[in-house]
Amino acid sequence: MTDTISDAVAVGRRVLSIEAQALSQMADGLGEAFARAVQVMHDAKGRIVCTGMGKSGHVARKIAATLASTGSQAMFVHPAEASHGDLGMIGPDDVVLALSKSGEARELADTLTYCKRFSIPLIAVTAVATSQLGKAGDVLLLLPDAPEATAEVNAPTTSTTLQIALGDALAVALLESRGFTASDFRIFHPGGKLGAVLRTVADLMHGAEELPLVAESAPMGEALLVMSQKRFGAVGVIDAAGDLVGLITDGDLRRHMDGLMGHAAGEVMTRGPLVIASGALAAEALKVMNERRITVLFVVEAGKPVGVLHVHDLLRAGVI
Repeated sequence: MTDTISDAVAVGRRVLSIEAQALSQMADGLGEAFARAVQVMHDAKGRIVCTGMGKSGHVARKIAATLASTGSQAMFVHPAEASHGDLGMIGPDDVVLALSKSGEARELADTLTYCKRFSIPLIAVTAVATSQLGKAGDVLLLLPDAPEATAEVNAPTTSTTLQIALGDALAVALLESRGFTASDFRIFHPGGKLGAVLRTVADLMHGAEELPLVAESAPMGEALLVMSQKRFGAVGVIDAAGDLVGLITDGDLRRHMDGLMGHAAGEVMTRGPLVIASGALAAEALKVMNERRITVLFVVEAGKPVGVLHVHDLLRAGVI
């Protein structure tokens, strides 16, 4: 069993090494054609239609999904289905991104002819420049002539890794050219752990009616009552203008235990509490809480409290 494990690890390292070398080779070879491909996609008034057959088709579907989630209108069209009516899904304002290692997938022929007939820009991704696909492309993105990672069976491995990586490179270059932000990404990806981390403080905070607040002049008896009723383990202190000027937590109570009930909230509070803006990402709020070892953050706008966020809110939302 030990030999089997050792052999498996050796194979794994060999495969990753072969694919890493091919990726490095492709990165070194990127140039004007890549920039033109990004520009063509950027300027498209319609959608980016990704297509391919077999494993290249699976990659094309993944690229379409990545583009769509990063702000580009994109879709996958199966080349065989395209020949039976789905060519009608490709409009005159669209761009077609076609993938085939050999460039000779027969199922792509009708799509290539359609693009030429209706002057639809075609970005060709292939390892053979002289192939049917390579010659048809308005922009040719040539994959390196790198060996597949399989020793005897010529299964798509290195070639599909290159296609996926090139698709990622196109998507990232495109989103950066459009100034696509994390907030934009959140619109298209509200689900899962990633969606939770990209939610804003405003999405999770407790609003005005739930705010635990007292005036600086309020007696500590009132502050303790508000702290108990609101159940955040803290109470904010505001001045006459309604600005948040302090925070009372369990630690402040312990420090002023002697004669506590004879003090006003302003005498017990810690001045200049940590606050956060409503537009900040939930991940940023979590970082502040972790770094400062606190469980409550008041949300302020122009100095005035508009919400409060507890670490349990982040936990329930899946941010933690």
